[in-house]
Amino acid sequence: MRITSLVILALTLLTRPLLAQEISNYTLENGMEVLVIEDHRAPVVVQMVWYRAGAADEAPGVSGIAHFLEHLLFKATDDLAAGELSDTVAANGGSDNAFTSKDYTAYYQRIAADRLGLVMTMEADRMRDLRLTVDDIATERDVILEERNMRTENSPAALFSEQRNAAQYMNHPYGIPIIGWKHEMAELSLEDALAFYRRYYAPNNAILVVAGDVLPADVLALAQKHYGPLAPTADLPKRHRVTEPPQLAERRLTYADARVSQPYVIRTYLAPERNSGDQKQAAALTMLAELLGGNGQTSVLGRKLQFEQQKAIYTSAFYNGMSLDQTTFGLVIVPSEGVSLADGEALLDTAVAEFIEEGVDAEQFARIKMQIRASLIYERDDVQALANLYGSAMTSGLTIKDVQDWPQILQDVTADEVVEAAAMLLDKKQAVTGWLSTPDTTSEVGQ
Repeated sequence: MRITSLVILALTLLTRPLLAQEISNYTLENGMEVLVIEDHRAPVVVQMVWYRAGAADEAPGVSGIAHFLEHLLFKATDDLAAGELSDTVAANGGSDNAFTSKDYTAYYQRIAADRLGLVMTMEADRMRDLRLTVDDIATERDVILEERNMRTENSPAALFSEQRNAAQYMNHPYGIPIIGWKHEMAELSLEDALAFYRRYYAPNNAILVVAGDVLPADVLALAQKHYGPLAPTADLPKRHRVTEPPQLAERRLTYADARVSQPYVIRTYLAPERNSGDQKQAAALTMLAELLGGNGQTSVLGRKLQFEQQKAIYTSAFYNGMSLDQTTFGLVIVPSEGVSLADGEALLDTAVAEFIEEGVDAEQFARIKMQIRASLIYERDDVQALANLYGSAMTSGLTIKDVQDWPQILQDVTADEVVEAAAMLLDKKQAVTGWLSTPDTTSEVGQ
């Protein structure tokens, strides 16, 4: 009975169309975009303000300023004391936070639906009326430096990742860590913070996403009241970034650290991002990542290297196309005890080549399509996940239609398109291969 039920569920998920969410969108006179996602199952609302400004938009020499400003936005404004926004949200039974990525910075509150006007008042206030002091800079700069110490300096894997990214992107700012290079973070100033704030924190560079138990007309009225009076930035620059030169040679690096407990090999390739109106290649790469390494027990790499040959304790493939500019496709292998990194890399290469030669297993392909479709359906149950989905997409160059078309584009990917996308994995001249090791295994390089 259980097996029959699962089969019926799978067939239902594969054949049922994914209904679009109830979404309304507007643009205020000052250029601020407003997106409303209705969900009336619970009297809760999520407000998110997304700025089209992230770590990759920083000027040279001030790496980490986008993340630093995220911290500083919880300081005082014309109408709020430092910390008052978060305290007020908590006092009303809600939660709030913020995060910085390469392409955006976002601030959010989750609160009872009848408190939407309250959080809009406070969020609008800090969009234009932040009041920073030299003491704020000194205090919060120490905070982000300690954050870097904890998350990066004390982690060999994090340090290794920074070095790999820098090797991957020789010209593009994606090669600079979001948190910033430590020596530049230590010099960030009040002037640096205000310059970034005044340049990018403006209604015509922001997207307001409200999801939950709301009516679009009510949200629009509140947005016009609280955000509408804010002046836009008249000379807001277009997002223009440098591009990567063609990669002509394989890039390799080894990072050795005595603190490493489990050596591994990772290879990443520059790969196309999801582009508005043309997401087919990104969909093929998404399917390729799932087929090769999405699940350790059922994926191509997992079955072959972890279970059949027992030469690896972990394998993975990854790709995230939600990016304004070129992203990466990656492969990972953690060799079993007694298997060198050189041998692990060779096993990985062989497994990928065999996959391309043999083609896609039809049964596994159908199963993965069903799983992806199911995950997209379940994603609709979380209003904050939906707000995140649309906000990250729209600040990464995609449209509402692109987001809504994505599930069907994934389902339409063919096995031939997946194999075609995989062909790039045979060309190491397009890749960065990294070994994370202990000092006593560095002699394996070149074997």
